[in-house]
Amino acid sequence: MLSILKRSLFVLLFIVAAELADAQKTSQFSAKQAVDYAMKNATDIKNALLDIQIQKQSNKEFTAIALPQLNASVGVTHYFDIPVTTLPDFISPSVYNVLVNNGVRDGSGNAIQFPSGGFKSVPAQFGTAWNASGGVDLSQILFDGQVFIGLKARSAALKLAAQSAEVTKEQIKANVYKMYYQLLVGKKQATSIEVNIERFEKLLFDTKEIYKNGFAEKLDVDKVQVQLNNLKTEKEKIDNQLEIGNAALKFLINLPQKDTLVLTDSLDEKEIEAIALSDSFDIKNRKEYQQLNTVLKLNKFNIKRYQLSRIPTIAAFGTYSKNAQRNDFTFFDKGDWFSTSLVGVKLSIPLFDGGARNARIQKAKYDLLKTKNTMERLDQAIQLDISSSKLKLESALKTLENQKKNVTLAEGVYNSTKFKYEQGLGSNMEIYNSQTELKLSQNNYYGALYDAIISKIDYLKATGTLQ
Repeated sequence: MLSILKRSLFVLLFIVAAELADAQKTSQFSAKQAVDYAMKNATDIKNALLDIQIQKQSNKEFTAIALPQLNASVGVTHYFDIPVTTLPDFISPSVYNVLVNNGVRDGSGNAIQFPSGGFKSVPAQFGTAWNASGGVDLSQILFDGQVFIGLKARSAALKLAAQSAEVTKEQIKANVYKMYYQLLVGKKQATSIEVNIERFEKLLFDTKEIYKNGFAEKLDVDKVQVQLNNLKTEKEKIDNQLEIGNAALKFLINLPQKDTLVLTDSLDEKEIEAIALSDSFDIKNRKEYQQLNTVLKLNKFNIKRYQLSRIPTIAAFGTYSKNAQRNDFTFFDKGDWFSTSLVGVKLSIPLFDGGARNARIQKAKYDLLKTKNTMERLDQAIQLDISSSKLKLESALKTLENQKKNVTLAEGVYNSTKFKYEQGLGSNMEIYNSQTELKLSQNNYYGALYDAIISKIDYLKATGTLQ
């Protein structure tokens, strides 16, 4: 019995462990892998790709307008009261005419004459109580200028949807890179703070020992303790920020929050410094410019569409139907069904619409002018974006280089001060100050490192070369 119980417990634990393993996954991503994952899973990109599919269906919907339209209809009508039509009394005048011409007299001996008030109408029912009909209608547009232009604009509309998706991808790609590298910088900064904490813990221990031996004041111990507490608080804040940033990155790339995201890349300063800066660029590489250029084409199509609405349209049509009339519902029994068939061509000539057509043409032309103005503005904005991002990157690289030197100098000063302190030649205040300067230089360095990374991403995005 005990053996069976143990076996059941083992199976239960195995099932629970398997479910937990399936529920929580660990994803190890480099920056490029995180971007690739976002390109497939980010909600905004999914919606942008769905917009492409929606546009494809819209194109099919518009294409259907130029194809034959076939419709069938079946109807049954029952009249509880058959419609009544009043007809002129054409029988009584004929009868009176015969009587008057033959001199016929009434019972009083008076000659019959036409009524002074004339003859009244006679009510008559025409039709049957039950009527049924069935038929098919076929129509085909032979010529319509607006439909013709719409068919030509289909590829441009689909291209615009695809370009909108590319713009969305470009933005998300830049955001993923920035957030990814921000986390890497934060991790390096957290590691430095951990090292500083270890240093101050050692310094606190040494200061307490010196204080016990009467060679330091209680104030010296308190100062080191305060700095150590500040470092631990800063470390806790950075850890919280890293956790929040990790969750934000998972949200951005649409990775489930319950999963674990591990960043596998490391910061490579040489890669950042090795970027090639250039003054030559092609504005056509920018996704926004490509998108706006397609909008310009669609504006031109719109003007042409409204202009062609002035010319006639031609459509062919045909109808075939069967009709039956019964006094009872006996349509499935033997009886006559009468056929009606026709074909025709309709020419519609627009004559006057109160000026609505001209207003639509002018609005479309104004839209075209607005797009051209926007393109000119975008051209200037892109050039400004490239030049400013280049200057920022150059400045960030120089700042990074200087801050890197400062860290090296601060570490040298700290090591020298520490050595003097350990040899009894330096004061507690000197090592305290050197440690503070080292921490400040490290913070400046990591800030400069992050600025350089962001500046690089912005420059690549500005030049349309972000991969």
